[in-house]
Amino acid sequence: MAEKLTFSLVSPARELFSGEVDHVIAPGTDGEFGVLANHAPFMSTLKNGVVRVLEGETITMRIFVRGGFADVTPEGLTILAEEAKDMADVDASDVAAELQHTREELLKHPEGDGQHGALAETVAYLEALHEAAAA
Repeated sequence: MAEKLTFSLVSPARELFSGEVDHVIAPGTDGEFGVLANHAPFMSTLKNGVVRVLEGETITMRIFVRGGFADVTPEGLTILAEEAKDMADVDASDVAAELQHTREELLKHPEGDGQHGALAETVAYLEALHEAAAA
């Protein structure tokens, strides 16, 4: 039997997953990376995207993260996400409606306005989430 990877994914709201898995693929800011048991230690920042948890060749869980960090140690992989959502709980039509509303709000706030940057960041997040939900 192959060794398992100890994996934990935590957001400020709660721990979304903790357990042993075969493989995890995460959206690093320098590119997507995979982690198996006994991986060399490293740390990476994460961009908005989907963390995929695999058992064998089968994806058993998809979790959308909004930034964060991944830390690979001899003990396993820990992901600390700024925000995380189990893709099984995400409805693409709800995300599309929220995206449309946020885009409309963004148009009301020109660049330089105090809310423009935050709204633009939210639009980018919702676009990535919508793309993941539609996949």
